[in-house]
Amino acid sequence: MTALIDIGEVSISDSRDGGKDYLLSPSFEAMTRIGSPNEIVEAYAIVHGSELNGMLTGYASAFGRLPDWLSSSLYRVTEKMLSTSMRVIQACCQDDLTPMIGEWKGWKSCVVYRPGKMPRNDIIVMAQHLLQHGVVGKAKVRQLQRHETGGRTTEFKAFDYISAARSHFGMSRDEASKLTMTEFQFLLAAKYPDQNGFTREEYESVADDYLKKQAARRAREKKN
Repeated sequence: MTALIDIGEVSISDSRDGGKDYLLSPSFEAMTRIGSPNEIVEAYAIVHGSELNGMLTGYASAFGRLPDWLSSSLYRVTEKMLSTSMRVIQACCQDDLTPMIGEWKGWKSCVVYRPGKMPRNDIIVMAQHLLQHGVVGKAKVRQLQRHETGGRTTEFKAFDYISAARSHFGMSRDEASKLTMTEFQFLLAAKYPDQNGFTREEYESVADDYLKKQAARRAREKKN
């Protein structure tokens, strides 16, 4: 089983003799299995430690150190990172990954994590890798003005990219849904090598020039 590493695919194997190989692909279709457009962005933030970093920074600022009683809160946040990472990884694989990533088991008074073959930290790092290739993309292409939002987005609408891939590359919906964001960016760069479009600075320059010409034209029309 060969993973296309450049576009974000990952292959993991059960090291035992005759163990199973698993292919993980952070495709647009896989991203939709994580949840709604808002939930995808939320998962990205959680897996990359936004809650943990915010908590550590906040308490360090307030107390000058991390108080002893913070351990239970840290535990809940790190467990949330783990469970979200597991959800991301499973969304990127067609096979049941329980033997590798473990599972959560509910008992009468609690829910506990039953480990699989992969260490906790590896699960989180792999989920970060998959989300980067599935949501942000890691191809080195110039960002166009229409993609420069000027702020953080709260949604990742995978279907918009599926539709764009169908339009730009003449793909079927099934083919487009199998693309990762990194692959999508590579295809765009190959089809439009000059990156037809403007950066924000270029757009504003051209827009200003256009508005000046329009104002001059209207002034001439009024004189006539």
